[in-house]
Amino acid sequence: MFEEFKGQNLMDFMNVFPTDESCKEYLAHYKWKNGFKCPKCGCTEEHHSKKPFVKRCKNCLHQESVTSGTLFHKLKFSIQKAFFILFEISTTTKSASSEVYAKKYGINHNTAWLFGQKVRNAMNSSLQHPLKGKVEVDETLIGGKEPGKQGRGAEKKTLVVIAIEKNKDENGIKRAYAQVIKNSSSTQLSKIFQEHVDKSAEVKTDKWTGYIPLMEKWDIEMEKSVAGKNFELMHRFIQGLKSWIRGIYHHISSEHMQKYLDEYCYRFNRSIFKETIFDKLIQRLILHEPIYLKDIKLCQTNLNR
Repeated sequence: MFEEFKGQNLMDFMNVFPTDESCKEYLAHYKWKNGFKCPKCGCTEEHHSKKPFVKRCKNCLHQESVTSGTLFHKLKFSIQKAFFILFEISTTTKSASSEVYAKKYGINHNTAWLFGQKVRNAMNSSLQHPLKGKVEVDETLIGGKEPGKQGRGAEKKTLVVIAIEKNKDENGIKRAYAQVIKNSSSTQLSKIFQEHVDKSAEVKTDKWTGYIPLMEKWDIEMEKSVAGKNFELMHRFIQGLKSWIRGIYHHISSEHMQKYLDEYCYRFNRSIFKETIFDKLIQRLILHEPIYLKDIKLCQTNLNR
């Protein structure tokens, strides 16, 4: 009988997934738990296949492996290594760089980086859980220091807008989302509101004029930001995000920043659900269509336009 993996214990994880076959069995459960359906012709009947973890369509004879049509498609290293990397990415507090994973699991650095990008694509928001209650929104610049340049006009840095939802006691953060924006205009700032802030939320921002047009649709209170005096939870979140980037990745280009923000928020928002975070991430990779290097390069090109 199938049992979802729960917990953060590495020894338990090793016992549950000792081989590639055990990992594929886990994938097979989620991929075909509702039955087989041929991606080519839609037939739901399967023909006997001699290959393990492969379904063969009875109508068109198309063969569907347990990894095809998922983010595990055409993986250049073993499924077991992929599971171990996913376990570390999801259950640890900070994860690690692709260079660390490459050395640790004996795989090519570029291959490790590409798999990491695939995982981050699976970590993007479902847009199904907008922030409610007491919400704060602010922008920050992420990047290396530039002599003589500070604030919104600094170059070679990535501008990011962040929204956090306070918990009921307002002494901690329940959930958070972050988005790369081109500038601090109301048009750019509105994106995070539209995707992640419920209309019922009580939003607090600083007195940046870009938020004024948004007050027509959202309940926004503007308050002058005073260092160390207010917006403490927001500043704590921003500090944690920047420390994570500096400590793990050192530098992230603007083209890829959004995916790393997705990774950070995915783990942050599920910090109290560590028991099932690995299992849920596996399901996301199973449901996500394959991504190739050319897709990532195309995404970079579109962001640069």
